[in-house]
Amino acid sequence: MTAPTIHSLRVDGATLHHEVRGSGPLLLLIPGGAGDSASYDGIADDLATEYTVATYDPRGLSRSPLDDPAAEQTVARHAEDAYALLQSLAPGERARVFGASSGAITALELLSSRPECIERLVAHEPPVVEVLPDAADHRALIARVQETLRAEGLMPAMAVFAAGLTEQPADDSGDPAQEPDLELPPEAAARAERTMANLPYFVGRIVPAFMSYAPDIRRLDELSDRLVLAAGRESRGELPHRPAAFLADRLGTELLHFPGGHTGLTTHPAEYAELLHKALASGRA
Repeated sequence: MTAPTIHSLRVDGATLHHEVRGSGPLLLLIPGGAGDSASYDGIADDLATEYTVATYDPRGLSRSPLDDPAAEQTVARHAEDAYALLQSLAPGERARVFGASSGAITALELLSSRPECIERLVAHEPPVVEVLPDAADHRALIARVQETLRAEGLMPAMAVFAAGLTEQPADDSGDPAQEPDLELPPEAAARAERTMANLPYFVGRIVPAFMSYAPDIRRLDELSDRLVLAAGRESRGELPHRPAAFLADRLGTELLHFPGGHTGLTTHPAEYAELLHKALASGRA
C-alpha cells in the first residue's frame, strides 16, 4: 500500500484529518458509519493510479476532533466540511466525489448545495429513509435505537439498529457476537480500535441527524446528469438499498449495482474499484 501524505484542515468547530495520494483530477472519498479515512485503504491505491485521491475522518470521528464535543451534528455542516476540503486541495476546480452510507448522504447534500464544485458524484446506498413511503416506520426505528442507547447501552442499541437495517429480529441479549481471537496486523488493529471508539458518537449523534435528513429531490433532478446512484448486489430488500433504488427511479436514472452488500468496498475491493473507475469516468458502467 502506498503511504499517503497526512494533512489537517481547520474548519468551523473542528480539525479534519485527511490523507492524499496519487496524481490527476481530484477524487474525494467520504466514509460512512463509524469509519474513517482507512475505510478506503482497500481501493485508494487503485484509484490513485488515475486520480489525486483524498480521504478523511469526518468531524468527531477518529483523528478529527470537535472543538465542542457536545456540538450538534448536521448533514449541512458535514457537507460544508467536504466542500472546505475540496477548496483546500483544488480551489476553483470541479472534483469527483464518492460517498458510502452516511457518507453518501453528505455527498448528496454537497451536490445540492455546492454543485459548482462537482464534476461527478457516486452515492452508494445513502440511507435517506425520509424519501420512502414508510418513512414513519424508520423514524420509529431511530427512536427505538436512541431509547435503547439511553436505557441499556451501546451494544443493545447497535443490535436494534442492525436488525432494523436488515429487517431481522433483534438479538436483545445485550451481548455482542463473540468473534474468534485473531491477531490483526498493526494497521488493521488500529483501524478496528478507532471504529469501536467511534461507535457511541455514531449511534448517538450521526444516526439520528443523518437518517432524519430529507434530500432536495427537485434539486437532485436538476443535477442528475452528475449523479450516479449505487447499491450493493447482495443488499436488495435491506433498508439502505431501498432509498437508493427509490431515488434512481424518481430521477429516471440507472441504479448501478456494485459487488457485495452495503460494505462491498471492504469485501470486494478489486471489483469495486474497477466499477468505480468506470462510474466516475462516464456515469455508466
